[in-house]
Amino acid sequence: MAVVTPPAGASNAEIVRWAFEMINAHDVQALGQLWTEATVERFPSSTQHGADAMVRYFEVLFAAVPDAHMDVIAVAENGDDVFIHWRLTGTHSGAPFEGIDATGRAVAIDGMDHFVIRDGIVATNFVVYDQMQFARQIGMLPPDGSAADRATKAAFNAKTRLLSRLRSRRRT
Repeated sequence: MAVVTPPAGASNAEIVRWAFEMINAHDVQALGQLWTEATVERFPSSTQHGADAMVRYFEVLFAAVPDAHMDVIAVAENGDDVFIHWRLTGTHSGAPFEGIDATGRAVAIDGMDHFVIRDGIVATNFVVYDQMQFARQIGMLPPDGSAADRATKAAFNAKTRLLSRLRSRRRT
C-alpha cells in the first residue's frame, strides 16, 4: 500500500489539518513524514526528539487508546506558526500509556498545539492539555470536590505545613 502524503502546495495550517486526519486514521507511517531527526515535540509529560521517537509515541498512544479520535476545534496560522485547539476522545482500554495500565474508562480532553512548520516539516511543537483532568477521567485521581479529593488535599496541605515548620526551625 502506498504511503499517504500531505497535499502538494499545502499551507502550514493545511499540513497540520492533514496530520490530524492521519492521527484519526492511526496512520503512523504517513505521520512519520512530518518529522526529521531534528524535530522536537514537547508534551506535558515528556519531550520527544526526532521522527522515530514521534512515530513510537503515536504507536504507544494508539495501542493504549485504540479508538483515539481528535476533533479539530480551531486553527490559526501565522507564517511558520500554526496553533490548533483539539479535543481527544477515546477509551483507555489497550496497552499501558506512560506507565499507566488500561482502566477501561472513557477520556475526553481538550488541548492545544503550537507547531512551527518549516518547508512542510515540523521543526517544533509544544503540546498543552490538562493532565489533572486526564488523571481524573482514568481514575488515577479522585473526582474534583469528592470526599477522596478533599482528603487528598487535606493530607497534602498538612504535609506542606509540617515541612514548612521543620524548615523554619532549621533556620533558627
